[in-house]
Amino acid sequence: MNHRVIPLSAGLYLCAVPIGNARDVTLRTLDILASADVIAAEDTRTARKLMDIHGVPIGDRPMVAYHDHSGESVRARLMEQVRAGKSVAYVSEAGTPLVADPGYKLAADMRAADLPLTAAPGASAVLAALTVSGLPSDAFHFAGFLPNAASARRAGLEKLRDVDATLVLYESPKRIAGLVADVVTTMGAERTVVICRELTKKFEEVLRGRAEDLVETLKDRSLKGEIVVLIARSAKKATDPSDVKSLLRTALLSMRIKDAANAVAGATGLPRRDVYQMALDLKDDDT
Repeated sequence: MNHRVIPLSAGLYLCAVPIGNARDVTLRTLDILASADVIAAEDTRTARKLMDIHGVPIGDRPMVAYHDHSGESVRARLMEQVRAGKSVAYVSEAGTPLVADPGYKLAADMRAADLPLTAAPGASAVLAALTVSGLPSDAFHFAGFLPNAASARRAGLEKLRDVDATLVLYESPKRIAGLVADVVTTMGAERTVVICRELTKKFEEVLRGRAEDLVETLKDRSLKGEIVVLIARSAKKATDPSDVKSLLRTALLSMRIKDAANAVAGATGLPRRDVYQMALDLKDDDT
């Protein structure tokens, strides 16, 4: 038995839970789950399984489902429990509550109502991915899930292109190949990308390389499981347009427009389509 029942004051307790390996739960989270008057969970089945593994009895305590589709009435119910002097533990399906998680709105409403809340920190897919990625972690920008539609996803990547930090994203296995292809288009073929799959689980895997190389890798792969994507910050500063034109003129002496644009985009880190348009303009000027 790795938990103990402790007295908890009224409030909302945001408890981090494992992202895969059940033994990554903290002793404090187990104590809170064993002691809270009410258990709220994004997925009650996952929460019950975790508690069963660690021998935390639910007893006759209420367990409330709180997820993306929960309405304001569920939040109001949980807040009323706190007002009545109850302790409420909230756990996500995996990881730390509020990080790309429905717990955000619950915590925001609690804070707005001046009701007590506290965090029991622990496992986080973002931090675990940063740890194993090999990319700089002195500054990172978490962007969550980008839009599903390809055009909107590319627009999102373009906004992130010049952020001076390691980028961290969540993505579905079904869309990972499209995302990496869009990184090539918007950020350049040379940008380093790291794909972390099934972190802390049996089939954990880390794929790392140039964006263009990973596009080829994913052509022969069908990834499954939870995925975190990290994108290195640009290694190059903004390039003066006159320098880009000079590189293009040199490349166009021996290459087709498309090949010249690809080569210069890779060398400068500029979006391929922007360089291609510049190459077309140069050709028009020369005719």
